[in-house]
Amino acid sequence: MEFKDLEIFQMVAEKGTITDAAKALNYVQSNITSRIQKLEREMNTPLFNRHRRGMTLTPEGKKLMTYSEKIMSLTDEMKKVVQSKEEPSGKLEIGTIETVFQLPNILASFDKKYKNVELSLFSGVTEQLEKKVMDHQLDGAFVTDGPFSSEIITEEVFEEELVLISSSQVNAFEATEKEPVLCFTKGCGYRARLENWYADQGIRPTKVMEFGTLETILRSVVVGLGIAFVPKSSVIHLEDSGLIRTYSLPDQYSKVKTMFIRREDTYLTTTLQKFIETIKTNQNVEIHSLKY
Repeated sequence: MEFKDLEIFQMVAEKGTITDAAKALNYVQSNITSRIQKLEREMNTPLFNRHRRGMTLTPEGKKLMTYSEKIMSLTDEMKKVVQSKEEPSGKLEIGTIETVFQLPNILASFDKKYKNVELSLFSGVTEQLEKKVMDHQLDGAFVTDGPFSSEIITEEVFEEELVLISSSQVNAFEATEKEPVLCFTKGCGYRARLENWYADQGIRPTKVMEFGTLETILRSVVVGLGIAFVPKSSVIHLEDSGLIRTYSLPDQYSKVKTMFIRREDTYLTTTLQKFIETIKTNQNVEIHSLKY
């Protein structure tokens, strides 16, 4: 069995068809097919159910997937361990929630200093990003503070205030029982805090509308679609322009820390160590809100 066989196996499982896996890996389909058949002979069992819509893992295939992911993760870690101690290089995959306004400065500083690092950024909500870190799919992630797995190491990035916002024609506080709540998907730390406040106040929102980006949420609030609970730093310009109104909640709901997390049991590569150092050197840099 070769590492490439496991890579092909994982891609077919992810894509669901030989055709799509071949495109993703830039291989001819016959090569993908023969490698999967070879792997099934070595395992002495079918790894995929074949049907008209594509291919799905058999129970035995699912078992192999568990081990395959561990093997490939260890392989990646092995490559990182032998990187040069002097010059960071290779891949660095970082996750982030939508609202880390210091992030552009961090990324710019890191990229200018370490040209040999291939940095990839993935966005999501806190719960999703923690899972990806735990599953070795990300080297680290910027998330909202909260209870994390005991296998997670945290670095505080900054603390800020969340505020309830509404359009300029609506009182944000009075609108809590009347207007839809605009938020990210379940697993978002900001949403969880607002839901806790609602529960403690005995309030039930009329409707919850989920969005994928902060920009869409803010624009929707400005036009009067509903209310939202967002970092104050992200809406100062909108408030100064008279486009929205804000309302502060008690500190137990509104004070929030953004953390950088990584797995405790993975090797701290030179590349990731330098990224963490870059975060620390940019913590006190003033960041201005995005303009609309």
